[in-house]
Amino acid sequence: MTSLNLNKDADVVELTRTICDIESVSGNETQLADAIESALRGFDHLEVIRDGDAIIARTNLGRSKRVVIAGHIDTVPVAENLPVKFLQFEREQVLWGRGTVDMKAGVAVQLKLAATITEPNVDVTWVFYDHEEVDAALNGLGRISRNRPELLNAQFAVLCEPSSAQVEGGCNGTMRATVTTRGVKAHSARPWMGENAIHKMGEVLVKLAAHTPDEVEVDGLVYRESLNAVMASGGIATNVIPDECQITVNYRFAPSKSAADAEAHLREFFAGHELEVVDVAEGARPGLDLPEAAAFVAAVGSTPKPKYGWTDVARFSALGIPAVNFGPGDPNKAHADDENVPVSQIYACETALAKWLTA
Repeated sequence: MTSLNLNKDADVVELTRTICDIESVSGNETQLADAIESALRGFDHLEVIRDGDAIIARTNLGRSKRVVIAGHIDTVPVAENLPVKFLQFEREQVLWGRGTVDMKAGVAVQLKLAATITEPNVDVTWVFYDHEEVDAALNGLGRISRNRPELLNAQFAVLCEPSSAQVEGGCNGTMRATVTTRGVKAHSARPWMGENAIHKMGEVLVKLAAHTPDEVEVDGLVYRESLNAVMASGGIATNVIPDECQITVNYRFAPSKSAADAEAHLREFFAGHELEVVDVAEGARPGLDLPEAAAFVAAVGSTPKPKYGWTDVARFSALGIPAVNFGPGDPNKAHADDENVPVSQIYACETALAKWLTA
């Protein structure tokens, strides 16, 4: 089994390289989970608990408050981008390869600090979880929240998702729905005998194209919503007038709205048309008005931004725990074949989190 160097002199960038080279595509996290568990069990200040391929390590110092700092250990499939390597991009040194951005650089920061900060100013629960990159039903953080929610009890949470070493508060919710128009089949040589369902969808698409998304302020951050057609289907043959047409729409809604609010908005927007919600995940408020969040923002030294995409901070929000995203790496490089993280951002995140936990 690969050993992880977690002493106080360990370099967090080299640690990132080591854990990236332990391939852990979703469903194959056991080797990395074993290495993390073995390394953390060597520290007396941590209670270590294993749940499947998720590792929870926590301090129990009797502090008045507790925070959770979490990250997932799985990646999307490798694309000839392992082992990782150092590259020089203009004046920036980067670590290139699968998992460097999403999100093993963040996990490396967690590991180094979990091992070396023995007297944090709050009790800390460090969570390293599995199966984030696949079906939500398999998500390790979701599994823990369902089976052992007491392990996630806290007043505030940080998810070390890539955010270019900037604070991104909460996240938008996301909803997918299908809109259907119906017609009557006929031979395309005699279209007047039928009703074209694809043509009927035209007014829906025109309305979507003209739509201006709302901007909604939540806890001091302005979240930009979006509503777009993302898939379309219709027709059975090139010589048949189609009797059915469907589009799938994706609605990204501000975290001040519930799933019921989002569905009501879609039903109003598509009034007069058949609509079915097929998937929904609620957003998360950032909770930037909390003292823990304010201290975190001050330690990081950046202006918080809203997270437009959905992340697992929403799982903390569902438990009543405000959360932010903060980790090294450009999220636009997540899952890319040329995935790479600036070395400076890894060090910046290590420094900021350490300052927050020890100030």
